[in-house]
Amino acid sequence: MKHQPDRAAILAEALPYIQKYNGKTIVIKYGGNAMSSPELFEAVMGDLVLLSLVGVRVVVVHGGGPEISETLEKLGKESRFVDGLRYTDQETMDIVQMVLCGKINKNLVDTLGRRGGRALGLCGLDGGMLRAKQFLRPDGSDIGLVGEITEVDPRPVIDALEGGYIPVVSTVAQGTDGNTAYNVNADTAASKIAIALKAAKLILLTDVRGLLRDPKDESTLLPEVHVSEVPGLIKDGIISGGMIPKLDCCVESVRQGVSDALILDGRVPHSILEEMLTDTGAGTMILP
Repeated sequence: MKHQPDRAAILAEALPYIQKYNGKTIVIKYGGNAMSSPELFEAVMGDLVLLSLVGVRVVVVHGGGPEISETLEKLGKESRFVDGLRYTDQETMDIVQMVLCGKINKNLVDTLGRRGGRALGLCGLDGGMLRAKQFLRPDGSDIGLVGEITEVDPRPVIDALEGGYIPVVSTVAQGTDGNTAYNVNADTAASKIAIALKAAKLILLTDVRGLLRDPKDESTLLPEVHVSEVPGLIKDGIISGGMIPKLDCCVESVRQGVSDALILDGRVPHSILEEMLTDTGAGTMILP
């Protein structure tokens, strides 16, 4: 049998990280390309099960924008976005709830189970976990049933973790200002859940390599950014567009006690394991 020192070295390198994260909670926001490509989907599921089996308390928070748009299209309904947020009328909200809390959530639970994990599907409505009021734009107008999270009760997630499950959370919240459910942003929900759980790490899986000094050049990755540097990077235009709300979520979580937050490339197979269990790491880490 041929000796493969590189494999043994990889396992040896992982050991201190397995010890470091054993018993710690990490929250992973899962969405984008990593969700739509079957190969990446399988890789992510495998990574989550492996982390769970080595004693990391893994919490998955998921979106499902593309699948919601696809379902709306099949029903002959157009997707409308305002400032990057989905305009959500009652009919759209019914579909959001059906696709997120039903199809996507249960598909994730099923796949984690088939890969040898024990997962439990939850939605923000369960146990009043996520509560929200209607989101208003700066000019005071609304975009339908889109909510701004006002409160997180992490007990349903904690109960699942203590039972040995991987909680899989879909981001629909209970309205506090009316008899309705709200569609809430999955990055924000992941950040607020991480804060409520006092998580060791928040990971936002995205469709970019991380934060790039030059968006056109992937070699200009900023591996670490301190909270104090963020306003300057926004001013210089290095953080712009859809990256601003993601960075805001990371900064908020780190300011509120999460040890570090990470913007990670979901297009790279096993980027989660590389980040969690190797010296090299991946993506951009936001530090206090």
